[in-house]
Amino acid sequence: MAGSALLLSDDSTLSKIDQSLNKVEAFLALLSGLAVFVLMLLAVFSVSGRNFFNQPLPGYVDWIEQAMPLIAFMGIAYVQRNGGHIRMDMVVGALRGRPLYLVEIITTLAILILMILLVWGTWAHFLRSFDFSAIMWSRDSSMDIALPIWPAKLLAPVAFFTLCLRLVLQIWAYGRAFIRNDETPIAVPLIADAAAQAAEEAGHVSGHDT
Repeated sequence: MAGSALLLSDDSTLSKIDQSLNKVEAFLALLSGLAVFVLMLLAVFSVSGRNFFNQPLPGYVDWIEQAMPLIAFMGIAYVQRNGGHIRMDMVVGALRGRPLYLVEIITTLAILILMILLVWGTWAHFLRSFDFSAIMWSRDSSMDIALPIWPAKLLAPVAFFTLCLRLVLQIWAYGRAFIRNDETPIAVPLIADAAAQAAEEAGHVSGHDT
């Protein structure tokens, strides 16, 4: 599984693109976190209304359905950049240099192919729901308060497309590292050793970055 990772940068074009894309990824991850917070508030309002006024929040389940893509998908590119997804670090961590970069290129390319297919499929799913000539541009709606569903369906291809951009950038970074045989490639997560992980965790506990 994923462990602590380091991510280096410099003044190259690759690093500048990485940092620019990271701003988009961080914004999407922030939206995901805000969605969790808003759902928590809605739960409080709904439970309080049911207990004190015998009137829960109308359409509470509908709003949960709308927010689920925000929570589930919008942070995946941000996590990919920081090496937070589950992976076989015990296997990959045993490799060094060009063999490591080659394995990373192959696995990242496989993920990219899968995500391109998911972008295609989720976009087609969104198009089946969206209609300019329909009420609220929607061919379907939620069951309780009739919220249009197409905004929630649009979030999946947007999140997956952002992840595709991240994967392309990482393939570029690993390819550059493979050609140059870099010891410390940029714009990709580097697995920290046990000492570095311990120092990082100590810094978090003490409130200071190391």
